[in-house]
Amino acid sequence: MDDALSDEPENLTLALLRKIDRKVDAVDEKIDAVRDQLRAEMAETKAELRSEMRSLRADVASDMLTLEKRLSDQIVGLRRAVVEYHSSAVGHGVLLSEMEERLRRVERHVGLTPETH
Repeated sequence: MDDALSDEPENLTLALLRKIDRKVDAVDEKIDAVRDQLRAEMAETKAELRSEMRSLRADVASDMLTLEKRLSDQIVGLRRAVVEYHSSAVGHGVLLSEMEERLRRVERHVGLTPETH
């Protein structure tokens, strides 16, 4: 009877170990399935992100070109305004210089000196 008793726990232990092994295999399969699903989702997300980045790059490039054109137009307008102002100011400066020269000639002709004012 000792032999029968000693065989039984060994068989029970072996049976339990086999059951545990099957459960571990089932869990491993589930983990593998989840890993494969996550990899597929990550690849899909990566592709979507790349597409979004390309789209954003194109949008930014377009916005930069628009901004560059607007700034260029504003700079051209500002340059034109400065040139016109400078021409006007220089023209007034020339007129004032001519007026001062004419006034000095009139003062000399009349006999006025700057000290007698």
